[in-house]
Amino acid sequence: MIPASVGFQCPECVREGNASVRPVRRPSGLQAAGRRWGQVTLTLIALNVAMFLVTAVSAVTVGSSAVENYDSPVFAALAQWPAGVYFLGEWWRVFTAAFLHIGPVHLLMNMLGLLIFGSELERQLGRLRFLALYLLSALGGAAAIQLFGVPNQTVAGASTAIYGLLGGLAVLLLFHRQDLRGLLTLLVLNVAISFLPGVSLLGHLGGLVAGVLVAAVLLLTRRRSALQLVAMAALAVLLLTAALAVPTVAVLNL
Repeated sequence: MIPASVGFQCPECVREGNASVRPVRRPSGLQAAGRRWGQVTLTLIALNVAMFLVTAVSAVTVGSSAVENYDSPVFAALAQWPAGVYFLGEWWRVFTAAFLHIGPVHLLMNMLGLLIFGSELERQLGRLRFLALYLLSALGGAAAIQLFGVPNQTVAGASTAIYGLLGGLAVLLLFHRQDLRGLLTLLVLNVAISFLPGVSLLGHLGGLVAGVLVAAVLLLTRRRSALQLVAMAALAVLLLTAALAVPTVAVLNL
């Protein structure tokens, strides 16, 4: 007999009772990370890292260093430059450029921002709404570059989307009447850094404005899913039209 909390039980009864109990399944490391940081956030980080590795290997194949991943055929084929998009019809560049980075430091800084702000926004908005915010912010930055950028200047990086996340987070904090001072200070510092040579101020501001608009629409239509879907589609069409169908200011002035 086996001692129990009340009296004794026979071994056969204990085995039968244990067999009917479903064992507790512990989540795997990936599942635990997804729950903590957000599955969409981690997937976006993985895509950015994968694209960096692809461009690094591509750079090595043409005799450049892996660190100089921007000196590769793959990078050249996917980075954004307004003249290529508008005159050559290479429309994919307005999307693919947001998943490219110029060197490991550029990648590390953007992915750190994506991990911090993306995980918080994904938790508050949900996966699909957060993904819409991220992608439309990146498209907003690309549209600003297409409209006002230098026609032959190459631009790449996820910072257009990261600035959109900052704008979206500001809207959420304002909506919930939380303190904005810390985030506004961070935004001012980052916008100031955007004036440095080699940094795309247009892309950052375009992503920021798009992120604010998307977050505002998501909040205003939060109880009307159909209207929310229509509004997101309309924003996407507007940004795509600006990015692909409207010539840049610089081109018009030629």
